[in-house]
Amino acid sequence: MNTLFAETLRNLRTKKGLSQNQLARLMFVNNTTISKWENGIHLPDVAMITRLAQILEVDIGTLFSIASESDESPNIIMVEDNKPILNYSLQILEEVVPNAMIAGFNKPKMAIEYAKANRIDLAILDIELGTASGLDLCRSLLEINPCTNVVYLTAYPDYALDAWDTGACGFLVKPLTSESVRRKLKMLRFPFAMGGSDA
Repeated sequence: MNTLFAETLRNLRTKKGLSQNQLARLMFVNNTTISKWENGIHLPDVAMITRLAQILEVDIGTLFSIASESDESPNIIMVEDNKPILNYSLQILEEVVPNAMIAGFNKPKMAIEYAKANRIDLAILDIELGTASGLDLCRSLLEINPCTNVVYLTAYPDYALDAWDTGACGFLVKPLTSESVRRKLKMLRFPFAMGGSDA
């Protein structure tokens, strides 16, 4: 939940003299969406934050900064069937996102069960998971929570066209590096604070 963004949005909307209904019409969304933003249930994505900044006449950088200051530690999972790659990648994630709760899984079923019990901010998925598919896992995770950022970890960029149909945010190529993770975190649909010196 992001109460800081919720309160900021409510204050800016009120200051502009707009009702939730009026803002919803200007944003081309329904009233429920505005209500969820103002109650801290969901954060708008990058495109919506950009439009909000224009409508509310506020600096876009300010809104992005507030959106990234989540009240909770981000929850990140990685699903990779190769245990040495999984362990190495988890170390990279812990270095880059020191304030996150990070969990690693080598079986998609375990990741799905975890996602049903926990809000997932970022899921990094291997595309080939033994007999399972990371593409199918992405769809399952987004059914559980459409606001989950999904990034594929792959050694095969040829999967790109198929992967874009799943709603993912992009790709990371094996092996993970701190630099590649930091770059990708800046491009997420639903941003969150990285913590540490790189926040």
